[in-house]
Amino acid sequence: MRDFRDAKAMAQTLRESLTTKAVTISHSESLELVSRMLGVADWNTLSALLHAERRDATVPAARLKTTTAVYPAVPLRDLVPFPNATYPMFVGRERTVQALNQAFEGGREIVVAIQQEAAVDEPRFSDVYEIGVLAQLLELEPLADGTFRVLTRALRRVALRSFATEASGYQAEAAEVSEGAARDARDLIRRIYQRFQDYTAAHGILVPDIWLFFDQTRDPGQIADTVATRMKLPVSDKYELLATLDPMKRLERIEALLDLSQRQISANYAATKRQALDHADGRRHQYATLEHLLLALIDDAEASAVMRACDANLAGLRQSLAQYLDNELKHTVTETGSAEPTAAFKRVDQRAALHAQEVGYAAVTGANALVALFAETRSPAARLLADHGVSRGPTDKAIARGVGKGAQ
Repeated sequence: MRDFRDAKAMAQTLRESLTTKAVTISHSESLELVSRMLGVADWNTLSALLHAERRDATVPAARLKTTTAVYPAVPLRDLVPFPNATYPMFVGRERTVQALNQAFEGGREIVVAIQQEAAVDEPRFSDVYEIGVLAQLLELEPLADGTFRVLTRALRRVALRSFATEASGYQAEAAEVSEGAARDARDLIRRIYQRFQDYTAAHGILVPDIWLFFDQTRDPGQIADTVATRMKLPVSDKYELLATLDPMKRLERIEALLDLSQRQISANYAATKRQALDHADGRRHQYATLEHLLLALIDDAEASAVMRACDANLAGLRQSLAQYLDNELKHTVTETGSAEPTAAFKRVDQRAALHAQEVGYAAVTGANALVALFAETRSPAARLLADHGVSRGPTDKAIARGVGKGAQ
């Protein structure tokens, strides 16, 4: 035997076999029996011996020695980890903490299971998705509120064959999955590289090392997982990427998610953007600015609903915007032509599509544009929003309650 997981798998098999014969033993008793079968006095001694074989590496890479194996498990509510990335996890459920303790006492390996519904406090097998991740625990930090911060390195995808509660916490039986052979995807990778640059710029995502990674790596699966890790998506969309085992199909799905030009725009928001241009044209302004857009958003059904949920003074905001546009933008008045959206206007429009994708909207609404406007911190529009009681935190909470979603 070369790995403690083999011993645990044997213990699980022994326990299940005895159960079929109406003989019930605990998990710890089955471990003790397997230890004696292997000629060791008890499980603590066997665990120490096996752990000692692994000390040549501080955090050794995990390898499944059999088709399936049993691990301590951690269910996650709002995070989908991808292989080859390091994540901080914040845990507090008692059974999760028990599973972590068991993992730290052994080989520091766990199965991460993604919950289908975040509201479920005691998940069972039917409450988690089929594909999970085998991960390595790096460090455990207790927090002041009684929870724990766990730094974890995701290693690779596994298929969950079971997920249950044991005396030692959550446990899962996991099987290896094949992701298929890597194929040449240079053209697809080049397109994703270009689109992801635009995506990170619009979202304000700092990825200083990823461009070097693109230059050095041509593995479609690794590139897909690296990009997916950094995309802001609903859990369901991220899980679809995790569960897409074929690397090429995973890359194609990511390309589609990055292609915001295909994102549907709600009828209300399309009318709002036209109204913003009309506000500029009516004043013969050369450019349509964020202030023109915000004035139009006051009359947008979804955006105004969110602002009212924040107790905004919409009448005061409308008056302040009109004064600004009439007095501060006189230098942009032109005799001919129609208004051209400014670069900031275009950034907000693009960022609105990203936000709609992030919160799972089928179409972009004015509420998404309102959120996107907060990032333009130097604009008078953002300042006027704050002056009249609209800030990012309450806006996010209103949208989370379903305000501003409109008819999807």
